[in-house]
Amino acid sequence: MGTSQVYVYAIVHAGRSLPPEARGVGRPPASVRLLPVGELAAVVSDVPEDLRARRRDLMAHQDLLIRLGADAPVLPMRFGMVAEDTRTVTEAVAAAAATHLAALERLRDRTEMNLKATPAQSGIESLVRADADLRRLLTDVRRRPSYEGNVRLGQAVADGLTRRATRAVEEALPRLTALADGFVRGPEVPGCVLNGSFLVPAAASERFRAEVERTAAAHADQVELRLTGPLPCYSFVPQDGAEPPPPARAQAERAMAGG
Repeated sequence: MGTSQVYVYAIVHAGRSLPPEARGVGRPPASVRLLPVGELAAVVSDVPEDLRARRRDLMAHQDLLIRLGADAPVLPMRFGMVAEDTRTVTEAVAAAAATHLAALERLRDRTEMNLKATPAQSGIESLVRADADLRRLLTDVRRRPSYEGNVRLGQAVADGLTRRATRAVEEALPRLTALADGFVRGPEVPGCVLNGSFLVPAAASERFRAEVERTAAAHADQVELRLTGPLPCYSFVPQDGAEPPPPARAQAERAMAGG
C-alpha cells in the first residue's frame, strides 16, 4: 500500500482530544491522530503493511472506538476503511458534514447493545410434553426405527424449539424497544432467531440489562439470550455519505472474509 494512504477509524466532533496513548491497528500498533474537517474530525492513522482482519487488529480497531465513545459520541467506521490520502477523507467528510453532525447528536449519551437469541436446547422435554403431534411422531419412531424417521423427528424438534424461542423473543421485544431509542435487525446468524441491535440511552442501560436478564430467566426453557455491549454504534450510522470512498475497501473486505 502507498505511504500516502490513511486508515480511517471514526468521525468525531472537532476540538476533542484522543484517549491517552491511543493506538490503532498494525504491529507495532499505529499512532492515531485527528484530521480536522471544519466542525468535525476524522480519526486516522497510517496504513500498516499487510492489512488483514487478524484478531489483534479487529480488537485494536474496536477497543479504540470504545475508548473514543466513552466520553463523547463517535461515528465508527468498519474495519478496513482505507482512503487514498488525507484529501480524499477531508473531502468526503466535508461533503456529508450535516449528516455527520446530525448523527453525532443522535448518538450522544447512547450506546449500541447487541442481542442474540437461540432456541434453548434444554427445553426439548417440555416441548414434547406440550406438543401432541411431536409425541405421536416420537412414539412412531420408537416403534419403527428408521433413518428417515429419525430425520423427521430431529427436524420436528428443531422446528418446535425455534417456534418457541421466536415467540418468547417477539413477546419481549416491545419491552426492550421501549427502553431504546432505536432498534435494527442485523444479518441472519445461523442458529439464531434474533440478531438485533438497540440504541440504548446511558440512563437506561441498567434497566435494559435487567429486562434482558428477566426475560432470560422467565423463558429459560425456551430461549437463550446473549447480550453484548456497550459497542460502537455501527448499526445506527447513516449509510449514505457516512464513509469516505476507499480504493482498498474491497481488498480489506476480502481479507476479513479470509481471516
